[in-house]
Order: sequence, then C-alpha cells, then structure tokens
Amino acid sequence: MPDSLIIQDLYIYPIKSLGGIRVSEAKVEERGFEYDRRWMLIDENGQFISQRTFPNMALLRVEIGTDSLSVYHISNPSELIHIPFAEEGEEISSVTVWDDDMPARLVNSQIDEWFSNALGMKVRLVKMPLSTERKVDSKYALNGESVSFADGMPYLLIGQESLVDLNEKLEVPVPMNRFRPNIVFSGGKAFAEDSWGKIQIGELGFQVVKPCARCVMTTVDQDTGTKAAEPLKTLATYRREGKKVLFGQNVVAISRGIIKVGDELKLQ
Repeated sequence: MPDSLIIQDLYIYPIKSLGGIRVSEAKVEERGFEYDRRWMLIDENGQFISQRTFPNMALLRVEIGTDSLSVYHISNPSELIHIPFAEEGEEISSVTVWDDDMPARLVNSQIDEWFSNALGMKVRLVKMPLSTERKVDSKYALNGESVSFADGMPYLLIGQESLVDLNEKLEVPVPMNRFRPNIVFSGGKAFAEDSWGKIQIGELGFQVVKPCARCVMTTVDQDTGTKAAEPLKTLATYRREGKKVLFGQNVVAISRGIIKVGDELKLQ
C-alpha cells in the first residue's frame, strides 16, 4: 500500500510578502484562503513591493485576530499596529502586481506611516475589495477564477518529501517557509505533486494546474531578512525547465469550505 498523504501544514499570508501564519484550519475561497494576500504594500507609483527587492519585509510578522490583523517587527513585538478587517478608505483606480492592474482601497494614513517607518521607505497599505476581480490567467483557470494579490495563482501546494530531497543536496538545510506554500502534505515520494491533476483534501476538490517557477525570494532567510545564493543555486541544478526553476505546484479550488491539518489528501 502507498503511504497515506496527509495535510501537515496550512499557511496564510495576509499581507503580501510579509511573514506567514501557520493555521490549524483554513477557509477555502476562490481567490485563495480567507485573508490570504488580501492586503498589500505599494510604493508611490502603485507598484507592489516584495522581499525580492526589500528582504527586510520578512521581519514584519502578522497575526490574525477576531476582527483585525496585528503586525509587528520581529525586533520589537510589543509595538503592534492593528488593521481592522473592516477598515477601507479611499479607492485608488490602479495598483500593479506584475502584469495586472486593478483597483484597490487604501486603508489609512496612520497605518501607512507605521509601515513607512518600519521599512525605511514611503509605502502605502491597500486592501483588495470584493468588487475587484483579478482574473487567473485563462490558460490555467477552470471557471474564470479570480485571485488575490498573490503573484498569480490562488494556492501553492508542496510535499514535505520534496523539501527533504532538496535539503539532502544543500550544505545548510532550509525550512519550508522559504517557499511560502499554502498547503504542505506529508507522505509519498519527492515531487509526487508534479504529476497530479485533480485532488481531494478532506471533502473539498482542487485542481493542480501548473508548476511554480521560483525566484530570488527563496534565498531570503525569513528570520534574519538576509539573502544568500541558496537554495535557488542548488535547485537550478536539477529542477530547471528552460529558463524556469520549479518547486511546488499551483492549484485552484473546485470546492468551497474548510480544510484542516490532518485531513487526508487523495488523488482523483
């Protein structure tokens, strides 16, 4: 009998490119998990900012409360800023994530000031309202799905054995947080997820649609905000296809509901 495939970890990243949160259960929505990348920091031109260029963003940690997010710098956890879920200010006509432009709402200027001070540059926090529809690339969408402020797809799935395989090739192992997955499963062989199509987690259906191309963000240590060559250098030696280095699979949700750590993952 093959190993059982079990959901080991679930992660939500409420503010794009800031610290992630491990949760015991998550609400599956079309755009991604509830709260996942529904907020984003932008520069003065409306462009998203990320750890690719500003690795110190990793040092800002996020917690989900009953009615708000809390954010703090890892060096000073007592100095929190609270961002109410319901807080929405002025609409701005366009913010940019890669090739996509979309409307968003500013949150408030006091929160902008806190983030600007924390990062040492002028930024603004925006929220994606329900009225904004940022469509998944039609080559990969099943039913015209929309996506949050994530790079392009609602969910990222990685097998723990895939990370084990990579770490066996590295001088210094890296944790899974380098790859910012939403769903991590245990069991099976390394990179088993590469060949999957439709899957079921608990009672909910998902479709694996394409491999995830990795970038320099994987080289940012999430505890120190520093960059190095690994693990991208080693990944490129055996996970390259054309100009892309692949690790993990992008997924869209077929069903809506709750999935939990400990749920079984089944191939359909």
